[in-house]
Amino acid sequence: MRLSWRRVPAGCRVKWAAVTACVWLVAAASASAHPAPFSYLDLRLTEAGVDGSIVLHDLDVAHDVGVDPPERFADPAFAAQYRDQLSRLMDSRIALFVDGRRTSLTWTGFETLPERQSLRLTFSAGDQRPGRLRVETVVFPYDSIHQTFLNVYEDGGLRHQAILDQQRTAFDYYAGTWQGATAVMGVFIPAGIEHIVIGPDHVLFLIGLLLLGGTLWRLATIVTAFTLGHSITLSLAALDVVSPPAAIVEPVIALSIVFVGADNLLVQRDRAKAEADEQQRPQPRDIRAWVAGVFGLIHGFGFASVLKEFGLPLTALGWSLFSFNLGVEIGQLAIVFVVAAVLASVRRREPQLARRLVIAGSIIVIAAGGYWFVERVFLP
Repeated sequence: MRLSWRRVPAGCRVKWAAVTACVWLVAAASASAHPAPFSYLDLRLTEAGVDGSIVLHDLDVAHDVGVDPPERFADPAFAAQYRDQLSRLMDSRIALFVDGRRTSLTWTGFETLPERQSLRLTFSAGDQRPGRLRVETVVFPYDSIHQTFLNVYEDGGLRHQAILDQQRTAFDYYAGTWQGATAVMGVFIPAGIEHIVIGPDHVLFLIGLLLLGGTLWRLATIVTAFTLGHSITLSLAALDVVSPPAAIVEPVIALSIVFVGADNLLVQRDRAKAEADEQQRPQPRDIRAWVAGVFGLIHGFGFASVLKEFGLPLTALGWSLFSFNLGVEIGQLAIVFVVAAVLASVRRREPQLARRLVIAGSIIVIAAGGYWFVERVFLP
């Protein structure tokens, strides 16, 4: 039986409202009495390495070391008994990597902060100014909503802030020095090379552009056009200036591959007609540089999606974009050099085989691009 609120006598309604208000007040008081699940990690880059401190709430510390009530940590003499235990605990939960190598933490200080209901531990790490600093930590795993506020200082100023939790457990910082720049390049150049080499759609697009051959100048123009195109959109998308959805970008990349293969077949047909015509028709116009530039814009958005997944460091935005682009170019030029050299060799020794290779290769390019288009549109 369903009871309508309007049928409840007025006196009862007042009592229920009062009870409800009390419940909410008690809940609010309990919530406000419960401390926020935060810890604070400060890292300072110096010429001698890294100086750090971590501030831990006594409720979290009490839970992990088995002390009740947590307020006992307000007594410095009592808290000092747990200094070594806390140092070992934080040693196991804070991983600091300096220039790619994990560095041990040397614990240098311990103090109580009664006004903040917290404890502070200080430490040092490394023996030289780092170029790249990586932090991996889950300070209190028992609490799924616990957050660690990270502050990174360099040259006396706050350079970056981040929040680490159980969803984001690591953070990379690149110093504003030449060491930091080289650290960025050491990470993002290989990432760019790897992406172009293991990205079959980008590789096939490039191979399709090279099948018709041409002079060194012509091939250089094609590659440069593709480079300019994808560099522009890679930067725009990585900076969130323009970010079209992958559901549009990926099918268009597939269509670009189909277009290149189809254009190759049309050009090859026109070449054959020109060679057979006694009046010596002019060679068909080569639009591959334009195709590379226009579709390079689309491929750049594809590169950007990978770069975002990889993680773009805001503290070294320019260097990371440049390095990733440079890596893509290195991988791209390696592919161009190998494919162009093989095709040129075949063209010199076996001209008829080279023509058949253009036709067969273009058909494969069209088939692969068509398959990827169907897969990306109808089989997401």
